[in-house]
This record gives sequence, C-alpha cells and structure tokens, in this order.
Amino acid sequence: MLTALLAAIMMISLLSACGNGGGNEGQGSKTNNAAQGDKAGTGNSDSGEVKELSLFIDAPWYPVKEWKGPVADKITEKTGVKLKVTVATDDKQLPLMIASGDLPDLVFTYSNIDRLSDSKLSYPWNELIEKYAPDFKIDKTRIAIHTMDDGNFYTIRNSFATQEEMAKNKFSIGSDGHPGIAVREDILKELGNPPINSLDDFVKVLGMVKKKYPDMVPLIMDKDWLEQYFLEQFGTGVLLDGWYEENGKVDYSIRQPKMLEFFKFMNSLYRNGYILAENFALANDQIDDQYATNGKAFAHSHTVATADTDNIKIKSSGSGSFTFKMLPSALSKDAKVVSSGLGFAGTFITKKNKDPEASIKFLQYLASDEGKKLTMFGVEGEHWTWNNEGHPDLKYNPSDADFVNSNGIKWWYLYNDGVTEGMLSYVPGLQKTKALMETKAITVYKPQIGLIQAQPDSEEKTIKTKIDEMVKNEKVKIYLANSEEEAVANYNSMVKNAEDMGLQKLVDWANTVYQKKKDLFK
Repeated sequence: MLTALLAAIMMISLLSACGNGGGNEGQGSKTNNAAQGDKAGTGNSDSGEVKELSLFIDAPWYPVKEWKGPVADKITEKTGVKLKVTVATDDKQLPLMIASGDLPDLVFTYSNIDRLSDSKLSYPWNELIEKYAPDFKIDKTRIAIHTMDDGNFYTIRNSFATQEEMAKNKFSIGSDGHPGIAVREDILKELGNPPINSLDDFVKVLGMVKKKYPDMVPLIMDKDWLEQYFLEQFGTGVLLDGWYEENGKVDYSIRQPKMLEFFKFMNSLYRNGYILAENFALANDQIDDQYATNGKAFAHSHTVATADTDNIKIKSSGSGSFTFKMLPSALSKDAKVVSSGLGFAGTFITKKNKDPEASIKFLQYLASDEGKKLTMFGVEGEHWTWNNEGHPDLKYNPSDADFVNSNGIKWWYLYNDGVTEGMLSYVPGLQKTKALMETKAITVYKPQIGLIQAQPDSEEKTIKTKIDEMVKNEKVKIYLANSEEEAVANYNSMVKNAEDMGLQKLVDWANTVYQKKKDLFK
C-alpha cells in the first residue's frame, strides 16, 4: 500500500516519503509556520534532572533503534528528556498494543494516525499546549489538517510543507522520497554515449544494452519503487492507490486518463526483455541493490539518491570501478509530480504517559527553529555551519547512510517540517541535489487531496482497502501480459473489478469529503 511504500523509502526512506507521497520537506528560518520558540524545553535541563520517556516507533524498518549519539545527547541536554526506544517488529504490533491498552509514553507512527487520534488513547495536543506550553504556536493550516471530528488535534505530522513555503526557500528541494533511475556511465560510453532526453531514448538504450550485453539485466527495480518514476513521466499525478483531481473533482487512480498508456509502456518493457518477471516478486529491497552494485544491471530504478548511494557502496566494497549517474527527473514534456501528502509521521502523547507536560514541551523544542535544525542537520559546528545564503553547509554526505544513522541525524524528527527536511538534501555537487531540483520544478502541491481519508472500520475504508489490494495483485498481470492486447484486456478487467467492488460509491464519498476539505486551503 502507498503508506508502506512511502515508508520504505524514507527508510531509506518512505518514504517518506511517500510519499509522497508523498512526503514534503522543512526549514531554517523562524518565519516558518511550524512553531516558534528556541527557548522551548521541559525546563528540566537547567536543573540537571533528566526524565526518561518511553517511545514506540511504529516502523519495523527504522534504522535507528537506540537513543544515543551526538544528536540525541544534545536534545537531552536542551530538554532534560531522554527516550527509551522500542522499534516495532512488524506492522501488527501497534494495533495489538492499542487493543490491549499496553501503550508507552509516546508513539511515533504513520500508519495508525487516525486510530490514535482518539481521546480515549491520546492527549489532545491543543489541550496540553493551552495548559503547559501556551507559547507553542502552530499554524492554522497544520492544525486544520490534523483536527478530528471532536475538534481536537492529537499530533502534527513531520515532513509537510505548503507550496508557498517551498517556493520561499530555493534551497529546500525535497527528500530522498522521490523516484529516480541511475544508469551505468561506463556502459553508456561503450555504447557511444547515446542521448537520453526522452522515454523513447531510454527504451532505445535499454535495447542496445540487451543486444550488446545479453547477460546483463537492462533495468532492475527496487520492489517498492516499481512504477513511481514512470507514473511521473506519463503525468498521471497519482500513485496506484491514490486519488487524482481533474476539473475540481477527484477520482481513483486507475481511472486516470493516462493510466492505460502507462500500463502499456510497463508491459512493453517486460515483453522486450528489459525487466525481469521475478522483479515483481523480490523477497526484499536489497536484491536490486546487489544487482546494481555487483555489475549485473545497467539501470537501477529506486530514488533520486540511487546514483550517489550505489557509487558509495561500489567504492566501499571494492566490487568494481564503474559508476552510476542519474537520468533527468523529467524525461517527458508531460512529466508531473503532484504532492498530495500531509506529511509522513506524527508523535502521539498517550493516555499512559507519565509526564504529559514534559512530553509536550519536549515536542515544542523539536518544533523550534533550533530543534528542527539540530534534528535534521546534526550538531551545529560539529556537523554543519550556517551559510548566509540560507542553507546549511554540511560536513558530511547525507547519502552516507552509515554516518547519518550512527550519528542519529534526521531520524529523531518526531516533529519537523518539510522545508527543513528539504534543505538536508541541498548539497552542491551531489547528483541527488540536481535530481531533486529538477523534481521540484515539475511539482505542484495539492494537500487537500491528502485529506480524503476514510476512518478506520468505516464502510469506505473497507471498500478502498479491498480495491487497493485487488489493484496490487492485478497490476502484475498487466505488466507480465504476453501481448499488448492481453495487457489492455487485463487493465479493463481490473477497472471493472474495482467498479463491481463499489468504486463509484467510494468516489462519490471522496468527492463529498474533498469539496468540504479543500476550503481549508483557501
């Protein structure tokens, strides 16, 4: 499902993001509309008293599992809070904890936000802010996005930014949670450096690779990033389990007018032998990396950071002397990214929390300008310095996952925003930086679409879950069809199945919600 995909990238990445789909990104100036207050904190740091709060991270893939390292230490110094961290073993653990009432002080989640936004399970942030942190200011848009039917908001997701916020900061270019394709530079040179300025060009080069290097896989794809890059090139503006907007109304992804052409394209890649059938059944998200870094594949579809990360792995392992370079983020005049994300994940203060005051003040610090920079960039002076142009000069490569994870950089973003997070990616000279700047140029923001969310256990949720699962299974039949005619027939069958499962009823509901929610952004 989309949330899991965005998460996986973020792991990365997710994410994200996931997300983008949707994920957005965060900032450096105090004018951003998250929260003010560099003086924010629990007040315990001055007295030297350190309070320990338990935190459950609802993400089995999470790379940081202990509260340690320079970033965690500095946060504790500033807030007087340290965290006892537990990372989920699987995606069923938190629902079981909710059902049993066995909850920690804090929960960080992306997939159970609606479920935890319940006064029986969590403290409303608005009540805690009024009582303990009245100078904790959050902008109206973020509050509106997260306010539930009872009038309370129980969290604020990280990684969110509006189009206006992103436009104001040219150095905020997004996160790793965007798709990209990297190709072997040495192979391109051996082929005579054919141009790759369009999808047709790319397909021609894949054909050249298959002919000259029959034992090489022309294109290997991460199992969680099979479609995203090509969906963007066709300008669908939606992932396969999402909503798209046209002429003021929304509809479900598979009925997007350009979707059939996308599926026909993916099927042609398979029929021409440019992608492997087993790519759609890979056991984990490391197999594609092994194909790429061991020299068994020409092109690697994953995220915008793929070339940088593959090159680091190749160099460190000594597995070869070749390098990858990123394809342009836009290989089509129709290329478009629609960011409908509301952010990635949020932190909840549960009713089992032993110190709600310390908890909301802890989050207030993380939401401050100082806290956001510390969380996202690392310790000032040690990991970065501020450039007067308006961005951090990092003393490390943010694509070096081992360094980032071991220092606790980024991953304690229990509260952050999309502008600050987006600046983490701005590193002059990195291929990821260029790819993200290209992506930003074709991105439009429609967070109002992200507000179309069915409540847990509702009829709409049941219908959508069933349709999403059906699409997840049926799409592979389209990709692996033996002819274009069979692919088209399988696509039409998938759409009909969705309609038989109640798609139009779901779309009618979605439009009712959309018409109400979009007014929040006027």
